[in-house]
Amino acid sequence: MKEQNPNKQKKEKKSASPKHMSIKSILGGDILANDFFKRQTSLLILIMVLTILYINNRYECQQEMIEIDRLKKELTDIKYDALTRSSELMEKSRQSRIEEYISTEESHLETATSRPFSIKKD
Repeated sequence: MKEQNPNKQKKEKKSASPKHMSIKSILGGDILANDFFKRQTSLLILIMVLTILYINNRYECQQEMIEIDRLKKELTDIKYDALTRSSELMEKSRQSRIEEYISTEESHLETATSRPFSIKKD
């Protein structure tokens, strides 16, 4: 059997990776073949997944905030509409308005001159 010298194996590994990193090697993707990146692949993948989840969470949060603002505006509009209708109903149900309406319609109804009384059942 042929035994290799451990120093020779280390030299072969070191000679496979570049000793200095240049911009050309970084842009060319040679940096990903570096031993550090090979050993930390699972950590880098985990970091990328967490980054994607963070971005997705923020996007969903912004969408929900937009929806909440829209619903608040709609609620305010509905409250003002309900207040307007309530005041219109109060205006139309006043006794003076009802008497005026009855007098213009030539109805046989008249305003009561005596006080109302309650009937008690024994």
